[in-house]
Amino acid sequence: MPKAAAEEIEVAGHTVRLSSPDKVMFPDKGYTKRDVFEYYLAAGDGILRALRNRPTTLQRFPDGLAGETFFQKRIPTRGVPEWIQTSKIKFPSNRTADELCPADLAHVAWAAQMGTVVFHPWPVRGTAPDNPDELRLDLDPQPGLGFADVVATAEVVREVLSDLGWIGFPKTSGGRGVHVYVRIAPRWSFVEVRRAVIALAREIERRNPAGITTSWWKEERGDRVFLDYNQMARDRTIACAYSLRANARATVSTPVTWEELGQVEPDDFDLRTVPARIASVGDPHAAIDDVEHDITPLLEWVERDEKAGLGDLNYPPDHPKMPGEPPRVQPSKMNHANWESSSSPSSSEG
Repeated sequence: MPKAAAEEIEVAGHTVRLSSPDKVMFPDKGYTKRDVFEYYLAAGDGILRALRNRPTTLQRFPDGLAGETFFQKRIPTRGVPEWIQTSKIKFPSNRTADELCPADLAHVAWAAQMGTVVFHPWPVRGTAPDNPDELRLDLDPQPGLGFADVVATAEVVREVLSDLGWIGFPKTSGGRGVHVYVRIAPRWSFVEVRRAVIALAREIERRNPAGITTSWWKEERGDRVFLDYNQMARDRTIACAYSLRANARATVSTPVTWEELGQVEPDDFDLRTVPARIASVGDPHAAIDDVEHDITPLLEWVERDEKAGLGDLNYPPDHPKMPGEPPRVQPSKMNHANWESSSSPSSSEG
């Protein structure tokens, strides 16, 4: 069978070329590049709300999920439409990159044409790349736990946010987890926001220590849901709302209401079902930009925890060693020879 011809499609006032539309992207389902492209057009306002003006890492599969994948953090300087917008971001190493910064749905369509399956936006806007405006809680179930355990943890998250007077927006991860997003004022650094998330996570853990943990080391987590605070570290990203996930089922990280969360399963939401859901119920995250919260109460919790002897927690291993960070040695292997004093809190980014 001859290869399908390339097409030119108008999206948001721009012409986007769709080449090899019949290329199979999801072999188990038979979904093609055209299916992925059309899915993202159908996700429309929802996917754009998640990506608009955010530096975004693209997880690309040029030959579909059966081929190799890579994360593209730098947009090429040649062969890119002149209307594509980028934003300069800085990595923990202090190196920089110009990442895609979607201004409209055409940017999303162009990325899909390039074989992008998963979109990983930073929690910042391109105009303020060092100041997060999106606080993210990643609820990660440990082996042996099910989605119901994550939902139970999400209810504790909701309770703590309610006590703060904050509005949180949950979504499925597309796998077994749940993400909860909170809009915050873009006035603080990555270090400050990450410490605020640690304080929030510790308060959530206190309310159900048997089922929830902030332990970075897997050997200490047990059969609990891990609150991954390091998703707020610089250059750590989460698949955004309405992003496809790179699995055989072609699931979607899907916004839900708090009331829905206990009634759904992650596999309910995929490339075929989500467009119909959007057309039927709209976007549960439609109001996410209406309110931005002041994280001062969480920073006060940071001070409270420090006075109680609870300082910073470990950064991801690809980050430089940070001031006040505990030793990067798993507890079962720690001894006097590899211990590093870490009593002072972190106050600046490395």
